[in-house]
Amino acid sequence: MISERTSKIKPSLTLEITAKAKKMKASGISVIGFGAGEPDFNTPDYIIDAAKKALDIGFTKYTPASGMAELKNAVCAKLLRDNGLTYAPEQIVISSGAKSSLYHAICAMVNDGDEVILPSPYWLTYPELVGLAGGKTVYVKTRAENGYKITAEELESAITDKTKCFILNSPNNPTGAVYTESEIRSLAKVVEKHGIYVVSDEIYEKLVYGDAKHFSIACCGEFLKEHTVVVNGMSKSYSMTGWRIGYIAAPLDIAKAVSSMQSHTTSNACSISQYASVEALNSEKSEKFISEMQKTFAVRRELIVNLLKEIKGVKVIEPKGAFYVFADVSETFGKSFEGETVDGSVSFAGLALKKGVAVIPGAAFGDDDCIRLSYAISEEDIKEGVKRIKDFISELK
Repeated sequence: MISERTSKIKPSLTLEITAKAKKMKASGISVIGFGAGEPDFNTPDYIIDAAKKALDIGFTKYTPASGMAELKNAVCAKLLRDNGLTYAPEQIVISSGAKSSLYHAICAMVNDGDEVILPSPYWLTYPELVGLAGGKTVYVKTRAENGYKITAEELESAITDKTKCFILNSPNNPTGAVYTESEIRSLAKVVEKHGIYVVSDEIYEKLVYGDAKHFSIACCGEFLKEHTVVVNGMSKSYSMTGWRIGYIAAPLDIAKAVSSMQSHTTSNACSISQYASVEALNSEKSEKFISEMQKTFAVRRELIVNLLKEIKGVKVIEPKGAFYVFADVSETFGKSFEGETVDGSVSFAGLALKKGVAVIPGAAFGDDDCIRLSYAISEEDIKEGVKRIKDFISELK
């Protein structure tokens, strides 16, 4: 007998498309995949060497459930250096990936029936985590003309006496939106006025482009700092997705609650990954690695945006961060391909796969008009993949 909460978890459209693409590749069919949710760079050698050292010195035992002291100190130094935020090590909890950090943080704050405000489009995991915690997700649809960013007025209109917290993701997956400091401060005023909490997912903070700058809502005064759980990790900035290290910086009571939960769920994150993460956060080599990766993504971003803009029936808003483009393909709806009608993003993605290109349906992120394309792939694949999308759309009748 499956529990009611777990039975409500929706299957991942991302995994469904990815599985179909892999099956095609295995049978010898050429497929360009735009689904990547991780950097296509290997973890830097100096981080890998630190992991080897951890093995050599026998650092293979349990650490405290909330993380090793050296890594907590490194996270505190990073938050002060990069974000101007001061935290004590007791306010830091190291987890087995940022997804684990998010889940435990939401569970620590949300009671049955509490409302959690989530701007749409959103990363598809957020509402599932809220549901597992017993909360209710309140979606606020953002507008393309506003760069897919929630405004202070829209946030305020969604708040009720049941609102517990607000999930903010900047830079954003799937849209690539980056909130300006002014926009963040406007949202912060609403948060403080109503006394709610913020879960601020900042996992893509290092991947911003042009004049965009990352700014944490926790910087907006002491009240916001005491009402914000900052979530980050090693996956995107250091290309350490498989190492599974995430962390939170939070008010002390929330940090203690998360630590207690982890002691009974995951226990500590991998000791070897933690050891390597200390090197990643402290090494002077990291700045160069991140800068080079960011520059590569910036070139690809410009390339894919310009190519998509050339396709009739596709509308694109230039992303300011992360490594995704959220493209509106709704003008193709109602047309058909090989006798099948395109009636939304799911069918668009399914039919485009027949042309050897895999994209992620926007329906997975709360916006059925769009598709998400990752540019964490080579320039050659971007060119060929967009060409296949263009060919696919040109054959629609």
